[in-house]
Amino acid sequence: MKKNISDFDLNLLRILVCPKTHTKLVFDEIKLELISKAAGLAYPIRNGIPILLENEARKLEEDL
Repeated sequence: MKKNISDFDLNLLRILVCPKTHTKLVFDEIKLELISKAAGLAYPIRNGIPILLENEARKLEEDL
């Protein structure tokens, strides 16, 4: 399935926070993830819906 940026409503970034740290999230347009720098986690976006579950998140050090 092709990922499409238009599936995710960027206005949600104003109200969504990391469930672990309650800090702002950053949208990664390339990987279609919401990044929590404070928690070191990347939350996936599936079918335009952010999955804000810690057990579904990817650890950022996996990018290194």
